[in-house]
Amino acid sequence: MNGRLRDGEVVVGGDARQRYYDSRGYGRPLDGNEIALSQVEAAHLLLRGDLDSVEGKNFREFLQDSTGGGFAARFLVYADLRERGFYLSPDRSGWVSDPKSGSDFVVYPRGSGPWDDEVLYRLRVASERETVSASRLGDVVLAIVDEESEITYFETDRVEISGTTNHDVPTAISGSLLADRVLVWDAPDELHHESFYGQPMGGRDPAGVLQLSLVEAAHLVVEGNLDVSGGYDEIVARGRDVEGERFDRRLHVYQTLRKQSVVPKTGFKFGADFRTYADVKSVDDLGHSEYLIRVLQDDHAFVPRNLALDVRLAHGVRKKMIFALVTENERIDTWLSVTRLTP
Repeated sequence: MNGRLRDGEVVVGGDARQRYYDSRGYGRPLDGNEIALSQVEAAHLLLRGDLDSVEGKNFREFLQDSTGGGFAARFLVYADLRERGFYLSPDRSGWVSDPKSGSDFVVYPRGSGPWDDEVLYRLRVASERETVSASRLGDVVLAIVDEESEITYFETDRVEISGTTNHDVPTAISGSLLADRVLVWDAPDELHHESFYGQPMGGRDPAGVLQLSLVEAAHLVVEGNLDVSGGYDEIVARGRDVEGERFDRRLHVYQTLRKQSVVPKTGFKFGADFRTYADVKSVDDLGHSEYLIRVLQDDHAFVPRNLALDVRLAHGVRKKMIFALVTENERIDTWLSVTRLTP
């Protein structure tokens, strides 16, 4: 069987429909028994020896002529998933009924194919050397091809985050702004032990001295629970001195999480902005945090190596990695969840 190029696809005649599409899910039907193959599909059939040539070229020649535009990475991912027993189609008009921008392939459940119109997930392919826009993730699986042609799959979803932590926070609390933190000298016990604000000075049973981070202090001032000389503006100014505009984004995410009954605490030891607790009844009976949260601008572009590091670390400490994407007008555009996937 031989193919010919037409409009960026490979057309094969003869009994191609029965041989490739009906029996093994390759290509899309044309008139009669002809089918159109994507170039990635054609390369895979050439590799297997199921297609003899395309425009007289064998697998080696065809592959060498098709190296631009990320073709090699897409071919490696396609071949890998085919070997795992999946059928795939290019995620574009004419191939699937509802193509999705930013997706390279539609992957069907095992035992299903393009004729069933049942989608397992949509797949985006990238090399480890290219950046990946955060805005184009969510509801897709990201396949990263590294320099040794190994493939790592990440499931990306847009999620909602909420909790059940609801305590009456004490009011009329006074604090002192000291460098990059606020000290509360006579802190009510419930401020830390129930609502999980701050860190006691000198251990878990302090002599009434509680250290608050700047984001915690700014939130408590806005909520009317804390009074600090210089007020909210001075706390935010200190935060900007330390972190620049990043402080405003972190503060916005912190406030949003608290309003959604989730307790955020520093995630520094995990290389993140926050770790979160959905249900805090008491610090003395505290479970594991569920999420690690990194705060990013909504136009952030991931370096795949850094993304893999974040996700691997979160998995290693039994947490899920969440990226909070914040817009210029301080609105959280997306809570982006990224986890490892084994197809």
